[in-house]
Amino acid sequence: MGELKLKAKQLEKLGLKPRIRLSPLLQKCCLRLSANESYQKAEIEVEALTGVKVGDSTQQKLVLSQDFQLPLAKQAVSEVSVDGGKVRLRGKPKAGCHWCDYKTVRLQGMYYGAFFDDNQSLIDYVNSQSLVNPLVCLGDGHDGVWNLVKEFGTEKFERWEILDWYHLKENLYKIGGSLKRLKAAETLLWQGQVEQTQALFLHCRGQQVKNFIAYLDKHRSRIVNYGYYQAEQLCSIGSGAVESAIKQIGARIKISGAQCNVESVNQILSVRCAYLNGLLAI
Repeated sequence: MGELKLKAKQLEKLGLKPRIRLSPLLQKCCLRLSANESYQKAEIEVEALTGVKVGDSTQQKLVLSQDFQLPLAKQAVSEVSVDGGKVRLRGKPKAGCHWCDYKTVRLQGMYYGAFFDDNQSLIDYVNSQSLVNPLVCLGDGHDGVWNLVKEFGTEKFERWEILDWYHLKENLYKIGGSLKRLKAAETLLWQGQVEQTQALFLHCRGQQVKNFIAYLDKHRSRIVNYGYYQAEQLCSIGSGAVESAIKQIGARIKISGAQCNVESVNQILSVRCAYLNGLLAI
């Protein structure tokens, strides 16, 4: 049987694009599966579910041809958390693969965005939202996170930068030594008392102690009274939302043996985020 050829008006009425062999529903199925599985597995699953064979190369071309849009929050955004993840890139022949960083942002603990080598797009995405002033910004101790955060909002915009409590606690216990002293330090930090915490380690030696004291100095303005903030439910005190996002995105880009071309990383991140944001619902 020959191919059915449709005129432009018929294509428009049916919501179809010219020179596309896959129906909109089948395309959506392919994108959903490609957002969760390798292209090879997506090919197998599509055929098993629909009886239609869509090759892995076609699955890949479909993903790469999409213009995925990140969602605007339905409500004013009062909290933003930022973190970094890892993606394995395919190297030159005989050079092997290597790991590179990408950045992820989570708005209001709900909306996902991920960007590789494109910090400006992350900043623009956050600033495209209706932001509450002051805006709560959560992150760990990496400079890359806070360099992005300082670009959120306008010059007259106030930000509450909060160091993730669990990251702070993790760094505290790296010191080791007296458990009693560490517990006392944890209690003080929970109340945001940085100077009193540093005083506990005044006569301690070792590089780990020096590193932690420097860490406290660096993030002094971001260490708040966590106990009060939690009791009053002012905002989150940890960046768990974005760390969860990293894990969920990683479920696709860290598939065993997966390697990405530099040119396609952002599209793979985008299709995964589109899926997580509910934009590929059928």
